[in-house]
Amino acid sequence: MGEDPFRVAGTTYLSRLLVGTGKFASHQVMRDALIASGADIVTVALRRVDLSRAGEGDVLDFVPAGMTLLPNTSGALDAAEALRLARLGRAATGTGLVKLEVTPDPRTLAPDPIETLRAAELMVADGFTVLPYCSADPVLARRLEEAGCATVMPLGSWIGSNRGLRTRDAIEAIVETAGIPVVVDAGLGAPSDAAEAMEIGADAVLVNTAIAISADPVAMARAFALATLAGRLARLAGRARAGGATEASASSPLTGFLGSTSGSGAPSGGAV
Repeated sequence: MGEDPFRVAGTTYLSRLLVGTGKFASHQVMRDALIASGADIVTVALRRVDLSRAGEGDVLDFVPAGMTLLPNTSGALDAAEALRLARLGRAATGTGLVKLEVTPDPRTLAPDPIETLRAAELMVADGFTVLPYCSADPVLARRLEEAGCATVMPLGSWIGSNRGLRTRDAIEAIVETAGIPVVVDAGLGAPSDAAEAMEIGADAVLVNTAIAISADPVAMARAFALATLAGRLARLAGRARAGGATEASASSPLTGFLGSTSGSGAPSGGAV
């Protein structure tokens, strides 16, 4: 898909699948799955990183070379805490990329729209390239774009729920008007969910739990990679018009060669 690159803030990536690093049975399994995914961007919760153990088996030591690190502010309860985490991450890793997450509700881990927008404004002003996790709200998505975010990342369903694309209609509305990439983040539970998100126009998807807790994370990572690619190809190809509930259309013509030979005893009708 080199002829169809994914661009974020002027940087080009080949893969449209972003992956997370949580919930894997071991760091080695995580590493193998990241490689199998073919992803260019991997997100790591800043709260999980122990920089004092760099080179001693911390999660960052298992991120494959060449992958772009996307620190995230998972666990932040408000804009101030998110900004503090982002600054710590930038100082430690040297990257200005940040996946903004503000999730004060421990039950749903739903993103706080007010604090997310406030944090985005503060981070952009502080020089960060901000990729905000947000509710699937077209108005909020527009406000985040106006604030200077590099992408919007609306949820498909609750974080880690594996419930799939429950917000499809809202995401389609966001895609229609967005001038920045739309990355569906959270809740995708099967490769078919990723394909569906790409088919309706998402620029990329981010997957963690569905890969990490599967029976075979390496195989599942590969499956998500293929599904993401298939969905993108389908979007570019253009879906055929859907027929009505009581409408059918034969895949082979009912006229032509068979019709012209009906007088000689050949069958003259019927769907093929």
